[in-house]
Amino acid sequence: MLLPASALHTLVYPTRQIALTGTNLAGVFMPTASGNPESGLYGSVRTGQYGNRMLPRFHEGIDIAPVARDRQGRPTDEILAAADGKVAMISRAAGNSDYGIYIVLIHEDPVGTFYTLYAHMASVDPALREGMPVSAGTRLGVMGNTALTPIPMSRAHLHFEIGLMANAQFLTWPKLPKKQTPGGLCNGQNLWGLDPLAVFREFEITGGRFTLLEHIRRIPVAVELVVRVRQLPDFFQRHSALWSGPSDFSGAMVISLQEGGVPIGGRPADGDEAARLGGAAHAVLRVDEQVLGRNGRRIVLQRNDRWVLGSNGETWLDLLLHR
Repeated sequence: MLLPASALHTLVYPTRQIALTGTNLAGVFMPTASGNPESGLYGSVRTGQYGNRMLPRFHEGIDIAPVARDRQGRPTDEILAAADGKVAMISRAAGNSDYGIYIVLIHEDPVGTFYTLYAHMASVDPALREGMPVSAGTRLGVMGNTALTPIPMSRAHLHFEIGLMANAQFLTWPKLPKKQTPGGLCNGQNLWGLDPLAVFREFEITGGRFTLLEHIRRIPVAVELVVRVRQLPDFFQRHSALWSGPSDFSGAMVISLQEGGVPIGGRPADGDEAARLGGAAHAVLRVDEQVLGRNGRRIVLQRNDRWVLGSNGETWLDLLLHR
């Protein structure tokens, strides 16, 4: 089968900030109110209150600080399409989502379709329409501070993501909130982000001669789960290059996750791995605690010296397996 060329061959930075892969974080990434520049990066870089406890919180993108502001302190940075693709979704109303005004583009790669997301914009270019093809560097709009609760103008930024859609049947998922789902299929719960800086670094190292599939295959595995399925999940049907097994599979499968819970591989379980299930529907096989880090996503949790799926993990798996 002839695989599509990767849109990553056309990759550009999504703003005029060209120091994203450097070592100086200050002024390049916008921190949270903590002031820690690392809080603008991808991963378990933040802390949030959950009940009476302060716990690590996962950030699925990077927050790029403005390069220029006008006399009123508003960013003037243009937001640019990071690669050749198509406009999948435009949300021009600031109050509909935590992303504020945002755009999702979709792009092709041997791994399948992937997305880039541009959030907290001040405005969207009026010429843009959903379904429209765009080239890398196309002007999408202007950086801003929009969200459900506006971000202080002093911390205006672009929240940028690269990742894979969880499930093409998301809108029929029983756990979908009954109220309006902002973004439809491009709702943030259905978008699973990879580390954008890792992608940009690999682009620079290879001179653009790489694909997202090759990149994903080099990501270290944080968690392996064994899961009993009746049919191959939609995710692995759409991203078939990440699945090592028959397309009509049913039974016990092993799913490999990176630190943020994005599936980066799947295969049939061997006899010993399947036996770990016993009578259960799923089990945690292995956890690399160094790769998992502070575990802000909390798909897996340690209980009584054993790793198990937490409530976040149960929801994550339910979405993955929904058909």
